[in-house]
Amino acid sequence: MADYYGQPQHTQHQLIHPGGGQTQQQPRSHQMVKAATAVTAGGSLLLLSGLTLAATVIALTVATPVLVIFSPVIVPAVITVFLLFSGFLASGGFGVAAVSVLSWIYRYVTGKRPPGADQLELARHKLASKAGEMKDRAQEFGQQHISGTQQT
Repeated sequence: MADYYGQPQHTQHQLIHPGGGQTQQQPRSHQMVKAATAVTAGGSLLLLSGLTLAATVIALTVATPVLVIFSPVIVPAVITVFLLFSGFLASGGFGVAAVSVLSWIYRYVTGKRPPGADQLELARHKLASKAGEMKDRAQEFGQQHISGTQQT
């Protein structure tokens, strides 16, 4: 470390890691540079946050009377703009969904096997088989009911 800094440092501070075990030597000047950098950066950020807070308070103080005077116009205008924006957004989303569905149906009908077509076919076959089973059960029930009324 002495070669790195150009001249030997007699004052060194020993750091002990929280996990214990290894220790590391750092020169006192290196620690001072770290501390000065941290203080400078922290102080600058603290000053900047204070200026931002002061600017916010001043802007709110100036803007409050204007907002109170124009609130009967601003509030309905904001609501109207929000409703228009959300309506256009929803309309666009529904349009994209409709085009996607129509595209999928077109590919399915033309036999291009879009994603999910196999699942649709499987569901269609399951529904058809269940419908056939229910038809058979209904016929059996009807025949049992007719034969039961003829016996009595």
